[in-house]
Amino acid sequence: MKKVIFLQRYFALNEKLELSSSDIYHMYKVMRMKENDKIEVIYDEVVYLCEITTLSVNSVKLKVLNKKITEDESSVKVTIAISLVKEQKWDFILQKTTELGVSQIIPLSLSRTLIKLDNNKYNKKCERWNKICKEAAEQSHRVTIPNISKQMNINDLVKLDYDLKIVCSTTDVNQNLKQVLSKHKRYDRILVVIGPEGGISPAEEELLATNGFIKTSLGKCILRVETAPLFVMSAINYELMR
Repeated sequence: MKKVIFLQRYFALNEKLELSSSDIYHMYKVMRMKENDKIEVIYDEVVYLCEITTLSVNSVKLKVLNKKITEDESSVKVTIAISLVKEQKWDFILQKTTELGVSQIIPLSLSRTLIKLDNNKYNKKCERWNKICKEAAEQSHRVTIPNISKQMNINDLVKLDYDLKIVCSTTDVNQNLKQVLSKHKRYDRILVVIGPEGGISPAEEELLATNGFIKTSLGKCILRVETAPLFVMSAINYELMR
């Protein structure tokens, strides 16, 4: 059996396949790469196999050896809209949902959301969040980086247009996630809403339901906010394997 070798992967800044200073530092100081080592560079969802010709702590020159066929990510795009939580938990959510193939993450500010960010703080946080998603996408060998949208509230959510819209409910509902996914077989874009630790308020849940969101159970156990999106992404991935 042929051994599969996974090369270190980086996302390029532009079509010239230039890398960020932090990526170059990572190659030189962390990975201890040298001339003639090979890496994969991603730009516009295309994978380029490259050889390092020169490398220092501040710069790198690459030679493109070939262009690899783009690995297919799921044709179904999944957006997770989730209430903001404390930083450590939020970082975990970004990292793991990226590894599981999420396409977009929408930070939510709902009535029971404990973490509130004004636009200034939000923009500063976003830079760090995008870096977390980029590094997780590289580690998991994706060809795209999830998009982190602007912060939204309940009124923003009801205006969104998706093929399948789900709100994860902790109330006594008739349908679980498996049943909803099995029943709705044709969808290209899924939106899943996950509330804060105190749950989505009844008024907000009803507003979503009247605007096309399907109330859905994640099972008998009440999951932590940081666990729920991992459960959702895993269930969707499993369902798409059929």
